[in-house]
Amino acid sequence: MVGGALAVLFFLPGFGTPAFAVRPNVLFVICDDLNCDLGCYGHRLVQSPNIDRLAKRGMRFENAYCQYPLCGPSRASFMTGLYPDQTLIHRNAIYVRRHLPAVQTMPQMFRHQGYIATRIGKIFHYGVPRNIGSGGYDDPESWDYTINPRGRDRNEENLIFSLTPGRFGGTLSWLAAEGADREQTDGIGATEATRLLGKYAEQGKPFFLAVGFYRPHTPYVSPKKYFQLYPPAQIRVPQVPEGYLETLPQPARRSLTRKKDQLHLADSLARRAMQAYYASITFVDAQVGRVLDALDETGLASNTMVVFTSDHGYHMGEHAYWQKTTLFENATHVPLIIALPDFQNAGQRTTALAEMVDFYPTLAELCDLPAPSYLAGVSLAPVLKVPAARPRKSALTQYQSGYSLRTDRYRYTQWGPAGRAGAELYDHQSDPEELVNLAGQPDQAETIKRLANELQQRIATAIRVPKGLKQVRD
Repeated sequence: MVGGALAVLFFLPGFGTPAFAVRPNVLFVICDDLNCDLGCYGHRLVQSPNIDRLAKRGMRFENAYCQYPLCGPSRASFMTGLYPDQTLIHRNAIYVRRHLPAVQTMPQMFRHQGYIATRIGKIFHYGVPRNIGSGGYDDPESWDYTINPRGRDRNEENLIFSLTPGRFGGTLSWLAAEGADREQTDGIGATEATRLLGKYAEQGKPFFLAVGFYRPHTPYVSPKKYFQLYPPAQIRVPQVPEGYLETLPQPARRSLTRKKDQLHLADSLARRAMQAYYASITFVDAQVGRVLDALDETGLASNTMVVFTSDHGYHMGEHAYWQKTTLFENATHVPLIIALPDFQNAGQRTTALAEMVDFYPTLAELCDLPAPSYLAGVSLAPVLKVPAARPRKSALTQYQSGYSLRTDRYRYTQWGPAGRAGAELYDHQSDPEELVNLAGQPDQAETIKRLANELQQRIATAIRVPKGLKQVRD
């Protein structure tokens, strides 16, 4: 008996390695507003031992990208396997079925195949911290069971420092909190996840368990001990060249300057913000560790696939900007770790390009489940089998009037129809920080022409109405 289920051989498609169970379980773990400031991604300061140990038993994707650098549109996209121009969701606070009433979400696929689908915390959009403890903009049809944790971080908002007093979710704000991890919303969520894993191990039924942590989203709240790990004197604030903004098209410049209260932060204040963000990462890492421990202790690890990710990237002072909603690497690049039972490629990394819309078809293939034919993503299963595989040539992200194409070497961005509002080109071989816009240089003309053609082809595919689905437009 494994996890309470009758042990029979189940083969992961294309892998040839048997996992002993009727059907594999899925543990889908996502953090909110987490960039790649993690130990396993090479960050020099941030301590993330539990996410790092998951990377050692899974595969780390170095080049995974969101489709929209904002919570609501991104989550609607990867949960439906469709691009934002197909879901018609380009802002927060929209229910996924407002525009696609008949869509089958990723957890629905599992429900229809006899899995127990459970949500803990934030999977679809929530306003943070306003909607903590409620269902937010969840999709009830996706789940058999939901849990909405609420901890002392929600109840102690009067103690939180904010650049704009009384506002927390959209501005830099933080609190080195009193009390223990388990009193915080994410601590309660981790406790619920460990309880459910014990229950599922006893029942022996296949499950899709989605655990959505709220940190490190603002306000950056975590117990004081995590703040103490990051003395401000050890923190370096990114710098930008003089006159940098003038090198950008107006829409890109506007995306970097729209949060007026976060422009030209004093160095001491910037260090405190970074300290709080790093503390929140290490705090949520500890909660991820509790869930992974429970997976091991229940015996479920031998038959459970684990996906770990975030909803988009995040700026911590890069480009003199803070938070999300740009088309630079910092806001579009996401962590992605996929771990399989008895994984032959455990501990390896891949540079294969991946998109978040790929999660849905990947899990469908790995679990041998029938996915909808309209999915826009591609399966990453070939990469999990052979890390050098390349199912994609590029990754596509959009924001407002801009579309950005990330290839192995370049990032090319166009603003407005056919780029009429300006373009950006960055060569990651010489400029990984994306600070030198090459779009106006004559010697880049052929590269720009090639990438512009590829971008237009990608956009044409991403705006295509999903076959068999009715779109409801406002």
